[in-house]
Parts: sequence; C-alpha cells; structure tokens
Amino acid sequence: MSNWLYLHRRAIAQALGRLAGQPLGTLLSALVMGIALSLPAGGYLLLDNIASLARGVSGTPEISVFLDTGAGAADASAIEKRLKAEPQLASFRFVPRDEALGQLERTGLGDVLGGLSANPLPDAFVVSLRTEDPAVFEALSAQMKAWPRVAHVQLDSGWVKRLHALLGLGRSAVLMLAGLLGFALVIVTFNTIRLQILTQRTEIQVSRLLGATDPFIRRPFYWFGGLQGMLGGLVALGAVWLGVMALAAPVATLAESYGAVFALSGPRWPESTAIVLFAAFLGWVGAELSVRRHLATD
Repeated sequence: MSNWLYLHRRAIAQALGRLAGQPLGTLLSALVMGIALSLPAGGYLLLDNIASLARGVSGTPEISVFLDTGAGAADASAIEKRLKAEPQLASFRFVPRDEALGQLERTGLGDVLGGLSANPLPDAFVVSLRTEDPAVFEALSAQMKAWPRVAHVQLDSGWVKRLHALLGLGRSAVLMLAGLLGFALVIVTFNTIRLQILTQRTEIQVSRLLGATDPFIRRPFYWFGGLQGMLGGLVALGAVWLGVMALAAPVATLAESYGAVFALSGPRWPESTAIVLFAAFLGWVGAELSVRRHLATD
C-alpha cells in the first residue's frame, strides 16, 4: 500500500512539474476548457434560478376542492380527515361559504350578490402540495373528485406544466451542449498528451530499457490530464461566479418589477464539486485515450 501511494505521489509530482514547466500552455489549455465548460454549467445554473424566480412570481400552485351546496359540517369534517391523511399535502385551509361570499362582496360585487335570496357559494378547501410535479397534481385531483360530497376540483397547475416543459427543454439543450463540449475537451486533452508523449519519446524508451512497466510510464500522463482538467474546472467555476455577480443586480431589478424578492444564486458546494470533478474526468478520459493510442505503438 505504501509503495502504491509512493508511486502515485511521484506521478503527481511529475505531472505538476510538467504543468509548471509550460505555464503559458497550461494557462491556455485551462482557459479553453474552463470557458467551454462554463457554458453548460452557467446554463444549468440559470435554469435553476429561472425556476426559483418563476415560483416566486407566480406563487405556489394550489388545488381548490369545492363541496356541493348541500354538504354540511359533518361532510366538511370527513373531507378534512381525508386531507390530513394525504402524505403529498404540505398544508390546507378551509374556506367557509360565508367567508367566500364576503370576499366577493369586497371585490365590488355586493350589489349583485345582495339580490340573491341565499348564498350560492359552496364550502371549499384550498390545498398546497409538497411538490410541483404536474403528474402528482393530476393524480390527486382525480382522487379528490371521487370523494363523497365533492362537486368540483379546480387545478391550479397550468403554469406549472408550462414551466416544467420549458425547463425540461432547456435542460435537454444544456445536456446536449455539455456532451458536445465535453467531447471537444477530450480531444483537446488527447492532443496535449500526444504532444507530451512525442516530446518525451526518448525518455520513455530509456525508461523501458531500464525495466519500467507500462503503468509506471503511463501514470504521470493520467495525472497530467486529470490535473489539467481540474484546472479547467476551476476556471469554469470562476467564470460562472463572475457571471452571477454581473447579472445579480439586473435580475434583482427584474424580480422587483414583478413584486418579488429574488437574489441570483451561484453554484453551491455540490454543484461546484461536480463541475471540477467532471472536468477532471474529461481530462483523464482524454489522457487515457491518448496514452493507449500512442504509447502502445511507441
């Protein structure tokens, strides 16, 4: 185990030496990888922020459950028990018919409602869910319609469907862009490692004559590709944060114009770690392909 750690420490030291030995090339490669990776990373982050902004502007979607006009207190109590037993519900509130009538009167319809002999409005429950998945809304709506004394269920999820559809389309586009740019970055690392192998051909041949194994020779190139990719990931992370800081004020102004309080958020620790590790993985893949291609025929 100690020998394995020593070999990897030695390979890391060699890879860092090669990166430091060509600072301009290392910087340019990191910038190319970082700028390319910042496009899908920034796009995915922007979609998440747009979803949060839309929820803040449009409010939380709800389901309105209207009882029939003949329902009494016992029927409302039975519906309340059913709602309490639903695990998908975040909260609900009961709106008596008299309260609903008072709300209509306050909107300026008092003269019209005053001519009615009785209150035509039913009792209702306004339900909020723990999720915004349209499929869950549809399933619960169909379930509630079958409950006794329920006359109508109003589903307030039209905007949720549209939002999910748009975000799904955006995420698919971002994933396609990430795949294409990831393939391009593998090619960049492939060519970089190829040049490294060509410039060290004599050293590699001497090492083989001295009994060096293929894993011993390949290990520094793997670390070189992974570390180069990691540097590109850090550059991408920095570019994303610069974009967040540049757009924070305009986005806050836009949200304020809709009466919402919203602050553009940057990548959290899980997303930041994923960006750097993904970049390192791309660098390792490019190094693996290049090493297998060029050292095999060396």
